[in-house]
Amino acid sequence: MEIHKGIEIVDLGLKFKNTLIIGDLQIGYEESLNKQGFMIPRFQLEEIIKRLTKIFSKHKFKRIILNGDVKHEFGRISDQEWRDTLKVIDFLSQYGEVIIVKGNHDTILDPIAKKRNIRMIDYFREGDITILHGHKLIPSLTKVIIIGHEHPAVSFKERRDEKFKCFLKGKYGKSILIVMPSFEVLTIGSDVTKSNRLSPFLQGDLSDFEVYVVEDKVYKFGKLKNILE
Repeated sequence: MEIHKGIEIVDLGLKFKNTLIIGDLQIGYEESLNKQGFMIPRFQLEEIIKRLTKIFSKHKFKRIILNGDVKHEFGRISDQEWRDTLKVIDFLSQYGEVIIVKGNHDTILDPIAKKRNIRMIDYFREGDITILHGHKLIPSLTKVIIIGHEHPAVSFKERRDEKFKCFLKGKYGKSILIVMPSFEVLTIGSDVTKSNRLSPFLQGDLSDFEVYVVEDKVYKFGKLKNILE
């Protein structure tokens, strides 16, 4: 489904021209939870590869942009992060050039990126599109801004106990703002009908933002204010 002219939702990612954008993989989250005493099986790598394989079976790309928070830990690189991040990068590199846009969890991702000669940047810009993680603002923006960071999800009044990963599309100043769901599968995300927002791009009124839920396919649910009623 097209979310904006020339930009298509493909599963939990976005496609524009010959580029795939995915974000917030949070690789290593299971090990972090294990160390906190939660006996979570380590299945996320398998699920990430499975989803990506499905995308690549239907679409061809020359470039894959990882839009921040590739790994989970802030101040260290865990064993799982070393191992699984390299596996994901190696897998993606079969399908195109891999570029990493830095997220707030990626403060010490550089040693992993350097092992595979992967370019890491603060934001990526092509034509009218700027891709950045979304945890901080940058001085100049384009007509379209694509961010992650927020892990948006939505619930409905009939089923408030259930959340669904979703894309959001609205306005930020004079720009179109597209917010991507996380690609990680351990959690659904932050319910934008309830939660305080993390990103400085999302501190205003979101009631006119359009909601695109990703399940077996993409469902357009209209504006967020209609869900809140």
